[in-house]
Amino acid sequence: MIGGALTESLTRAIGGGGEGSVMLSPGNMERLVAKLSRMRGAALKMGQMMSFQDSKMLPGPIQEVLQRVQDRADYMPSYQRDKVLVSNLGENWRDLFEEFEETPIAAASIGQVHKAMLKSGKPVAVKIQFPGVADSINSDLDNLGILLTATKLLPKGLYLEKTIDNARTELGWECDYEREAQCLKRFKELMVGEENIFLVPDVHLEASGKQVITMDFMQGSAVTRIATFTQEQKDWIGTQILRLCLREITEFHFMQTDPNWTNFLYNPENNKLELLDFGASREYPKNFVDHYVRLLAAASRTDRGKVKELSEDLGYLTGHESKTMLDAHIGSVLTLAEPFLQSAPELYDFSDQTITERVKSFIPVMLRERLAPPPEETYSLHRKLSGAFLLCARLGSRVRCRDLFQESLKRGGYLDEAKA
Repeated sequence: MIGGALTESLTRAIGGGGEGSVMLSPGNMERLVAKLSRMRGAALKMGQMMSFQDSKMLPGPIQEVLQRVQDRADYMPSYQRDKVLVSNLGENWRDLFEEFEETPIAAASIGQVHKAMLKSGKPVAVKIQFPGVADSINSDLDNLGILLTATKLLPKGLYLEKTIDNARTELGWECDYEREAQCLKRFKELMVGEENIFLVPDVHLEASGKQVITMDFMQGSAVTRIATFTQEQKDWIGTQILRLCLREITEFHFMQTDPNWTNFLYNPENNKLELLDFGASREYPKNFVDHYVRLLAAASRTDRGKVKELSEDLGYLTGHESKTMLDAHIGSVLTLAEPFLQSAPELYDFSDQTITERVKSFIPVMLRERLAPPPEETYSLHRKLSGAFLLCARLGSRVRCRDLFQESLKRGGYLDEAKA
């Protein structure tokens, strides 16, 4: 259970609510950060899902707590790390490596990464899962749900229970490194023909297990951490990342859904984009993709009637919404599709875009008047599409979005939508 002062403050927080509640006093903020750091994977997954789902509409105190949890990078002590390695790779796990750096180079929500070298001389990254993370998913998410409900800071339109259920599924995937290895192999197969642009690491199964995954070490730097890009490079990077995102939707029906910008590296030595982190990869049902792509295509034609019809087919709308809700939903879809509009500039300048702010303006109405939660598939899909847009905006990329979209419709076999 949550325990301690946090539990004591629940009843007072329920009574007071809001930013001034006892739950969010400075002292309890410190205790809350400490508690959530112990359920780090669950807390960060929930923050990620809720912020992208609703355009960062989380209340300020919740945003602050989650950001502080994210910034708190705690590494495993070496004895604990070695116990995980032994249970996955055997007592002689060190014999697999020529070199193994003792200090991690990174820590994420459910594991940490070490640089190493296989006996073959191949540089690799070894991701090791924190002990107990997978076993604690259910209890951590249950406790987090109690905590967030008690603060009374989240609007009911967030459908917290469904969001938690979705987080439960995704965290289960991300804690299964054997599944991630298979997803990585599948993605590499899908990317055949893209080798001149994208580099997908090889997974080394002989040095991998349920809680350990070893893959090629990527030499590039996160695209948002390079300050020396020319405008041409910014345009190229934004174009390739958005093009890949559209291919994942319209062609692959399979997507790496984590939009974290550090998952996209640029290697100046070979002028390639390197892709990381396939734990949250997932497949989308063809029926869902067909309806979703047609929804985007209808929005690109500003066909409000078709947007409404397809939104009902997908489950965004029930058909009984108020005019206010209907206008807000259709407005948000049309805004999201703005770069793909037939009337959009040939070269869409993301440095001038206000898409995210305008979509954000519709959120209060939708949270208040939404009659049904969004379809499960869109939690992750919108997170990735929004992340691609935000990355282009962060870089200041200029992208031929309209052409990319029409090409993706054709390549995906949606010729009717491309011609409409």
